[in-house]
Amino acid sequence: MNRIAMLCLAISSSAAAQQQMSLLECEEAFQKNNLQLLAAQYNISEAEADIIQAKIWDQPNLSVELNAFDPENNKVLHIGSTGAKEFGIDQLLVLGGKRKNEVAFAKSNKEIAELQFKGLVIDLRAQLRNTFYSIIFDEKKEQNVDLQLKYITNLLNAYESQNKKGNVSLKDVVRLQSLVIGLQNDRTEITNNIIQEKQTLKLLTGNKTDIEPIISEEELEQLFNRQPLINLEELQQKAVENNTNYLTFIKITESSQLNLKWQKSLNIPDLTVGARYTQRGAAFDNQVAVSFGIPIPLWKKNKGNEMKAEFQIEESKKDEERQKQELLAQVNTTYKIWDNQYQQYYTLKPHDFKNMDLVFNGIVTNFQRGNVSLIEFTDFMESYKQSVLHIYDMKKQIMLSAEQLNQLVQTKIFY
Repeated sequence: MNRIAMLCLAISSSAAAQQQMSLLECEEAFQKNNLQLLAAQYNISEAEADIIQAKIWDQPNLSVELNAFDPENNKVLHIGSTGAKEFGIDQLLVLGGKRKNEVAFAKSNKEIAELQFKGLVIDLRAQLRNTFYSIIFDEKKEQNVDLQLKYITNLLNAYESQNKKGNVSLKDVVRLQSLVIGLQNDRTEITNNIIQEKQTLKLLTGNKTDIEPIISEEELEQLFNRQPLINLEELQQKAVENNTNYLTFIKITESSQLNLKWQKSLNIPDLTVGARYTQRGAAFDNQVAVSFGIPIPLWKKNKGNEMKAEFQIEESKKDEERQKQELLAQVNTTYKIWDNQYQQYYTLKPHDFKNMDLVFNGIVTNFQRGNVSLIEFTDFMESYKQSVLHIYDMKKQIMLSAEQLNQLVQTKIFY
């Protein structure tokens, strides 16, 4: 098999190893297969088990007392009708609403687990969408660089051949070599980013093969033309109302307050009630008696845990306040970044992009006809390359900023 056939086979195998998927298909695969999500679901089940455990009563205690040795009759285990037997049963009755408070605290922990799971889903889905769009635009950059690299490489080969014949100077060859090296470096960096992004997308979706994201140009254009439905102040208010991470901190504060209530109730003594049968040795033969027992509350036996719960409330309140400040700041910064990038991109008119392509084709044609010098040609190619890469980077950042806004506000903000 010759080298060309081997190269074609390698390209064909690489393409076959990739699965084309839309954003919706990626999100569906993510929901079904993401191992981090599947593992996190057990946190909710564990919290549900804590609720069940908190509702369970203490089991009654059965006691039996038998005569081990009868010194009067010289008998071991003399437990007949003339021996001695005692049976008792005791039950602990929890007072002060301890069980009710413990159940309420356990339920609040389940609500926290549910919010944390929801927040994880939102964060990972945002990462998936960011990765999806990053691959789309990085591949567009890669394709454009490949076109330039192909043309300049062919031109370099021709100049090297002419240099050997003495028709062009080595300086011109080196100038073209520098341009090729620059394009190759750019392509390597872009390709490495794509490789890492595809690996991330593969892990997020739980896919066994690499994914090739697909999206129509019409859909991309619609996404670019999105505008927020509300202003910055309303965005911040919506974020405070809907952001799952912030709502989790609020729920943690509420849970800390329930924990304090539970810890305070643990200072209240519990009552032990029981019944006892004594065959002999009590005031009467075959005596049946009832018993009551309760600790004497001379001090708070749970004072330390109560103090700890109070400190935890203060800590959670500060964390909640800090999270709110961070959330408002993130929404403010992300919105301004999105707006700045959006305005910057749309200062370029559609005909500006067409003009770039027209000038590119014109420079190439005139260079081939000898109307443009090599220095002018290479200078233009370097500027053109940078402009194209910057444009795709601007597009990508607009998309990523919009996705970050969606992630923070967690409600529909674009139309």
